[in-house]
Amino acid sequence: MKKPWRCLPVVLPLLVACELPAVDALRPSHNEAPSRPPRQWEPCGLTASRLLDLHPGPGDARIEEPLPGANQLFFTADDGRHGSELWTSSGTHGDGTRLLRDIATGAKGAAPSNLTRVGDRLFFIADDGVNGRALWTSDGTRGGTTLLKRIQPVGAGLADPQALVAYRDRLYFAAEHPTGKRGTELWTSDGTPEGTREVADLTPGPESAYPRRFAVHGGSLYFVMSRGEENWLVRGEGGASFTPLHKVYEDTVLFGMKSVGDKLFFLEDPDEGEATLHVTDGTPGGTRRLRFFPGDYPHDLVAMDGRLYFSAGSGTEAGEELWVSDGTVSGTRRLKDIRPGRKGSSPASLSVLRERIYFSADDGKHGRELWISDGTFGGTKLFKDLLRGTRGASPTELTVLHDWLFFSAENSDGKAETWLSNGSTSGFWRIDTDRAHAARGFVRSGWDVFFTAETRDSGRELYALPFRPTGECARPRP
Repeated sequence: MKKPWRCLPVVLPLLVACELPAVDALRPSHNEAPSRPPRQWEPCGLTASRLLDLHPGPGDARIEEPLPGANQLFFTADDGRHGSELWTSSGTHGDGTRLLRDIATGAKGAAPSNLTRVGDRLFFIADDGVNGRALWTSDGTRGGTTLLKRIQPVGAGLADPQALVAYRDRLYFAAEHPTGKRGTELWTSDGTPEGTREVADLTPGPESAYPRRFAVHGGSLYFVMSRGEENWLVRGEGGASFTPLHKVYEDTVLFGMKSVGDKLFFLEDPDEGEATLHVTDGTPGGTRRLRFFPGDYPHDLVAMDGRLYFSAGSGTEAGEELWVSDGTVSGTRRLKDIRPGRKGSSPASLSVLRERIYFSADDGKHGRELWISDGTFGGTKLFKDLLRGTRGASPTELTVLHDWLFFSAENSDGKAETWLSNGSTSGFWRIDTDRAHAARGFVRSGWDVFFTAETRDSGRELYALPFRPTGECARPRP
């Protein structure tokens, strides 16, 4: 029995309180970081504010899928009364944090998912209790948040986080034709009901192509589609024609697309729970196998200087370590054995800042700490021993926003505090969150960096740190 859809496991991981310095004191030391142009953004102090007790009491507001808009943050949340619905926030200024629209009245909620921005419009999947999980759109206002068309995109939701994709100012997705006679095919939308249509019957007749795993690379739209017992990775330009690149059979899954310079890397799992790394230049002849990785899937894939960096090797004799690939078989290799042996250093939360990769790893001596790599063996080293001893600070959620590194790390009491760095060994500052801890989901929207953090009394809620273009912190709020 053919299984065109399959859920993949999610792999898309000493602290001393600092005095709050002036903004000028936050600017980086050029002695310890690579040369770069002047910083374009800066934090306005180091105090983050809780924006709203969205779910009163200790309950979890279930804040998910934060997505920057033009001047506001979109996200889904449950306030305990309306169920999971679509919310918006202007951060520390403007209209504040509010429910955008109660799409499905009652405590169940519409469960919005797959929030995707195309230009100045938001697309998402939601269930209003009448039309099922259908395609919706929003211009950021309550009146402009509407059901787009009574079609039900297939695979939208937890099964496929890449179910909707923005490409050439349009939305692309898979949906079943309302007549039920053409199967599940490729659709597109410009945000209007009349502009929401099927692109083509890629697999003619009632059989479905099940387009999925969308990725935009090199000006083309890549996706996986099915034909009978075959699954294909294809490249198209948003129309009916496409170029077949790589064929697999039956339950084999193609996933993990990562654009790196002029190459697109992807993973292949023949229903074994293990993956082989592949690469393509967009042609059938330039699509090739690179290396099989036993154990857990390679994860935390990042691009730097035209190369792919990732963590792989769990469960093997060599252990999980940092790997690199230039798109060739010989150039796909372990970069450094940080912790020799089967346990490995387990690099995680890879993030790129100014041609350096920052990540957490455990070398067996310092505990899990903050590491750095310039892509060479010698340049891969412990960067900051945040918590002295063998326990480590366990930095997580490493996120680069406008040349700044945000992350969460544990202090000696085991509390995960919120931190900011300019990428130098001396440039670390703690963000004051008024006893909230375990920050995650850092994202910049408007003039704020948003994230969620939790306290024992109020659960996990939304916080914002004022963050503005250089020189704008002293100006009144817009």
